[in-house]
This record gives sequence, structure tokens and C-alpha cells, in this order.
Amino acid sequence: MNAYHLITFVAIGFIIYAIDKRKEYFPVPIILLTLGIALSFIPFYAEAELTKKIIFEWFLPAILFVSAYQFPLKDFKKYFGVFTALATVGMLLTAFLLAGAMAATIGIALSIGFIGTLLIASILTPTDPVSVVNILKKSTDKAQLADIVEGESMFNDGTSVVLFTVVAGIYTNEQNFAILTFFKEFALVAFGGLAIGLVIGYTVSKIIHVTHHEEYQVMVSVVMAYGAFLVAEHFGVSGVLATVAAGLLFSYEIQDLENEEKYRNYLDGFWEVVNPVLLSILFIVMGIEAMDLLKWNHLWAIGVLFLLTLVVRFLVLYGVFQAIPKWRHEFSLKNINLMTWAGIKGTMSIALLLGFKDQYSGEAELIFSLTIGVIILSLVVQSLIIYPLTKWQQHH
Repeated sequence: MNAYHLITFVAIGFIIYAIDKRKEYFPVPIILLTLGIALSFIPFYAEAELTKKIIFEWFLPAILFVSAYQFPLKDFKKYFGVFTALATVGMLLTAFLLAGAMAATIGIALSIGFIGTLLIASILTPTDPVSVVNILKKSTDKAQLADIVEGESMFNDGTSVVLFTVVAGIYTNEQNFAILTFFKEFALVAFGGLAIGLVIGYTVSKIIHVTHHEEYQVMVSVVMAYGAFLVAEHFGVSGVLATVAAGLLFSYEIQDLENEEKYRNYLDGFWEVVNPVLLSILFIVMGIEAMDLLKWNHLWAIGVLFLLTLVVRFLVLYGVFQAIPKWRHEFSLKNINLMTWAGIKGTMSIALLLGFKDQYSGEAELIFSLTIGVIILSLVVQSLIIYPLTKWQQHH
């Protein structure tokens, strides 16, 4: 991908996000994806692609840091138990149930082994609230639901990348799956990432008490976001969880500043420019890549897999909330239904898929095709349904 590609993608992103500011519920990811598909028919843009190194070392740290840093700390404290449960037990249950359901249905017809279905499930497990949080907040009187969906996504991104890393390692090395070894490696990568993120977050965030210049605060946040990620990845643990932990700790430290609101406004001014730029490039490139990855003879399997993702997510959410008496009364079937449809596959799934495609040189066309197809279906169908669904549930 060259400079001309980047300038075009950023310009397109600017136009679409500018329209989004004027139109409520404008489906930004869908439009960017569609434009990417259109650009794939132009030879000059068809050659644009992102490598795993660029995605993981340049895109993810910034996207993750923004989510963590801007997440309201009061909601983090209030729903910490919910986030933790959904991002650990809930995420693992979702991945293994989806993999099992896949193996028992389309896996038999298409000859996909369990590790292959688990790899697909690990890519499809992360959720992306970018296109639905604002809709939930504006179309329903339960703002807490949007906060929970957003917080779940932030933590889920971290743990699902750990799951993907472990499963992808098994798949590419063709190792046997051992459940005990899997959980040991999962725990090491997850807790190692959190530990490094907390240490770097605490150490670097102390610098904000030394300097009182807004531009230096931005520099500190950039060092923290990318430093936590790169150091964690260097030691073989989760850079995603390290960045999330550092971002939350940085937000906590800013509370002690005398001019907290002033600093937050300055930081937001920087990161809220960076974030849509990166998201625009990711969604457009996914549209370009989609035409190469998607195989039309797999459409029936993509449809079945998409339905399975919804059913499994509903069952896991229902099971987790029913298991805790306090949550049982707080989360009704209507809330669980909304959370199910709000679990859109987006940014992280795209990053994992494109990263795996760049890294893996084996024959995995079937995995690429099924995964990209479900991501596209999820973005289109769920983004368009969530608004009328919230309105319908309010009147029934």
C-alpha cells in the first residue's frame, strides 16, 4: 500500500464521517466497506493490502488505547464484574460452542477440522461497538446497555486476541490440541500482558504530573499506547491487553490533575482524529480484500455460520447472566436480545483475519472465505437491524 492509496482512503473516510455527523444512524462501516469493494475493481487500488506487522504495530495500539482511555471510569468500576465474566468465561464459551456447532454442521460438509473451526471462531469472537453504541444510546432509554456493550468489546478484544494467537499457533504448526496446555498458555499470555500494561501505564502516566503542557501530554499518551503494546509483544504476551490496561490507568491518573477537563479535551482532539483515519483505512482495505477472499460457492455456509454466531452469542449471554442472581434480574430477555444483535464483528476481526492472511502461507482459502463473509454479513445485517429492533422492543 503506497502513499496514494492512503491519501485516497483518508479522503474517502473524511467525506463519509462528515456525512455521519449530519445524518443520525448513518452506517459508516457499511459505506466504507462498500466503497472498498468498488475500489477493488480498479487495478491501481486492487493491489492495496495491509501486512500483519502494519496492522498490529501501527493500527491496533491507537484504536485500543482510544477505547480504553475514553471509557468512563465510573462505568468500568460499576460493571467490572460483567466485563470480566463476558471477556473470559463468556468469550471462551462462545469460541468453543461456536467451533463445536460449526464442526457439527458446515464442518462436516466442507471437511473442516476442529482446530480450523476454532480458528474461525476465535476471529469472529471479538465484538465491535463502533457502529451501534450511539444508536443504542439514542434509541433506547437504557444507556447502561450501550456502556456494557462498549466495555465488553474493549476487554473482549484483548482476550480474544490471546485466544486467536494460541489457536493460530496450533493451526499453523499443526500441533495436537491439548486442553491443559491451551489454558496454561492462554493464562500466561493474558496475565503477562495485563501486568506489563499496568507497570508501563503506572510508570509513564506519572510523567503527566511533571509537565503541564498539553502537547506533551499527547506525546506521553502516544508513548504509552505503542510502548505498552510493543514491549508486551516483545516478551510474547498480549500487547492488546497491555494497551487496554495502560489506557485505563492513564485515564485514572488524569483524574488527579487540576485541569483534568482541559487535558482530556486536548487529548481527545488528537486521538479523535487518529481513530477515524485508521478505521477508514481498515474498513476500505477489507472491502478491497473481500473480493479476493470471498468464494461465492461458500455463500450457503456463510449464511449458516452467521446464524450460528447469533444463536451462540444469545445462549452464552443468557447463561452468564442467569448464573448470577444479581444479573438475572438486571438483564431481561429484551436486553440480552439487544446485546446479541449489538455484537457486531468489525475492527478486531478484520485485523485478525488480514493479519493471519499475511502471516500464513498455507492453503486456508476456505477459512478466509467463511470468515470474511460472516464479517460482511454481520456489519451489514446487524448494523441495519439494531435501530428498528430497539424501537420495536420499546413498544412491546
